[in-house]
Amino acid sequence: MEYIQAKTTLRAPTRVRFTELLVTTALVTSLMTINHMASAQSTPDELPTVNVQAARSKPQRPAQAPRRAVRTARPVAPATAPSAPAAATDVTTQSGYVTTAERSANKTSTPLVETPQSVSTVTQTQLEQRKPTSLIESVSYTPGVQVGAFGFDPRYDSFMIRGVDVTYSGIFRDGLRQANSPNGLFRLEPYGLESITVLRGPAAAIYGASSTGGIVDLISKRPTAVPFHEVELQTGSYNRVQGNFDLSGPVNADQTLLYRLTGLVRDANTNLGSAVKDNRTFIAPALTWRPNADTKFTLLSEYMDSTTGGTVAYINNYGPDGRSIGATKQFAGDGRYNAFEQKQWRLGYEFEHTFSDMFTLRQRARYSDLSQREPYWFGGGAGLVRETNSGTLVDTMLETRLRTGAIEHTLLTGIDFNHLGYRSADGFGVVPVGQDPAFQNWYRQTMTTMGLYTQDQMKWQNWRLTVGGRYDWLSSDYNRTGSSPLEVHSKDGQATGRAALAYVSALGIVPYISYGTSFVPNPGTLLDGNVAAPTKGKQGEIGVKYNLPGQNASIRAAVFDLRQDDAVVYEVVEGINKQTQLGLRSKGFEIEGVASLANGLSVQASYSYNDARIARLTPDTIGNRLTSVPYHTASFWLDYTVQDGWARGLGLGAGVRYVGASMGDNLNRPILDNVPRTFVDGSVRYDLENINAQLKGMRIQVSAQNLLNEINQTCSAGYCYFDQGRKVIASVRYRW
Repeated sequence: MEYIQAKTTLRAPTRVRFTELLVTTALVTSLMTINHMASAQSTPDELPTVNVQAARSKPQRPAQAPRRAVRTARPVAPATAPSAPAAATDVTTQSGYVTTAERSANKTSTPLVETPQSVSTVTQTQLEQRKPTSLIESVSYTPGVQVGAFGFDPRYDSFMIRGVDVTYSGIFRDGLRQANSPNGLFRLEPYGLESITVLRGPAAAIYGASSTGGIVDLISKRPTAVPFHEVELQTGSYNRVQGNFDLSGPVNADQTLLYRLTGLVRDANTNLGSAVKDNRTFIAPALTWRPNADTKFTLLSEYMDSTTGGTVAYINNYGPDGRSIGATKQFAGDGRYNAFEQKQWRLGYEFEHTFSDMFTLRQRARYSDLSQREPYWFGGGAGLVRETNSGTLVDTMLETRLRTGAIEHTLLTGIDFNHLGYRSADGFGVVPVGQDPAFQNWYRQTMTTMGLYTQDQMKWQNWRLTVGGRYDWLSSDYNRTGSSPLEVHSKDGQATGRAALAYVSALGIVPYISYGTSFVPNPGTLLDGNVAAPTKGKQGEIGVKYNLPGQNASIRAAVFDLRQDDAVVYEVVEGINKQTQLGLRSKGFEIEGVASLANGLSVQASYSYNDARIARLTPDTIGNRLTSVPYHTASFWLDYTVQDGWARGLGLGAGVRYVGASMGDNLNRPILDNVPRTFVDGSVRYDLENINAQLKGMRIQVSAQNLLNEINQTCSAGYCYFDQGRKVIASVRYRW
């Protein structure tokens, strides 16, 4: 299911190339300086390496986002508390901010520098240091990712990659697509994650239905062989109170059975006060069985009960033509009838068996279920949406390693099955505040896909060639009853593929070129009442990657040209988000540098240029910039942990995020232009064992988002919102 935000654009300024060169030079210079500082250390301490296990017509609702290690040189305690121990199976290999190998991009464990695709990761260290409270906050420092198009909206994790909305079609959990529906999207709890992998560009050749912009693979916490326990208490802005725990270790003496239990309870308001809650109960049990060295079986589960606001919209002013001319700071809802109550759970497993050095069989499966109730007050009336969805997903693959002459092959063949279904009802009417309106429309849809895929990763001397192909069979049944009945049954099939070539030079510089296609079936109907057509896309990319010799640091850059047809976007009609489809073209450049060095310094820096334009929508929008997509975004996060002296164990982190100007609607009306914005974040922590050995495992930490309280109007698809204000969280953690 693909939903894209529409934004229109003017011609890129001619000084863009100079800006790109300037930012690129700054990034490279920063990392070279860090490299020199690290080389100057007389005692080259090492950071610990962390390995993470693999394993309808839109309902009437308010216009807004539609969803939705230890130091070895001296025998003393480390300056900072160690990260959580490695999980039972490897999916990513991390050291601080740097990931050197991961499984999401190819479904095989491949060195990241040799993966011919743009890949970024949010590691466990970054999650612990920045303490994000949502997926949006977690990926806000990732190049090519645009967040905040709908301002403050805690209901959904809505964001774009390379100008393409991935909210519905780009979120995966442990390698399996997350089941979603028009109003029912699984919410993410970052505390339940080991890491996040962001793949930019098509991945449909191995994952099937997914966004052209890319996918985000959320890696769940898994059982560890090393005993690990922590509890934490939090308080902060908007009357926030939270308690969380994370427990893991072996169940039996021979460590064939491992467990993990992660959970939290939160009671909080938001910057809209008690009218929009941020309450949550979350628990995620996991169990790993390892009867021998060749066989692993991991059970993964989760339950979450969350409550926030049914609308977080602000009242807009309108011009003579009925279009918004900007937002007021008056909340459009009513706290007496405003809730977004969602219960979700999932149960799945990952199985792996190695038959020999040549053959490894893997299978992962999951069933998920979600129920949602959304009462809201908007425009003098009450609205109500109720929706349920469920999904069954199974992916089975065989990895074969062989050699033909001088060429080494890692051959992947697989079959996967997805069955997604949802039921929904909505109503809107003028009734007393607190009374439910009568339902007026009922929706039901099921989509089933079956895919066969194969991929060959070939290695010959310094060359790396990856070729993959897939064919999907899709069947869909859609039914709408009520004010405008509709019934549609369809069957379709689509081939997708990708090819990529990389060269691992003697200097360690790895240039690459890649091409891929994508295909996404869409749920629901459009403004004209017709069922949404599948979205198809393609992208070409040229990039380069480089790991600094002898240092835990990496630089990667890429240029891309992406095209997409029948992308689903939202247009605001009479204050309501409704679906339509467009064609778009997105071109751009990205560069990112990450490093975690033995002197306690870690850095992540990125810059993105993105020119996203409408190729097909309405005659007066063709060629315009796609709504909410800025030309320029940049971010820089620097963290330092004091290694010696009286302040040993003190950690300081600070970050800056820049979001350039963008258009507030697809008509590119100047009155809705979004001004450039700069956000400052920060974090400070201290491990108390460095002042008293009896306090070993205790850490105090304060983290802040939007520290300078930068609140601006931001408009998207012709409706305007406001950014979230300053948010500060203080915590006390005990780990043993």
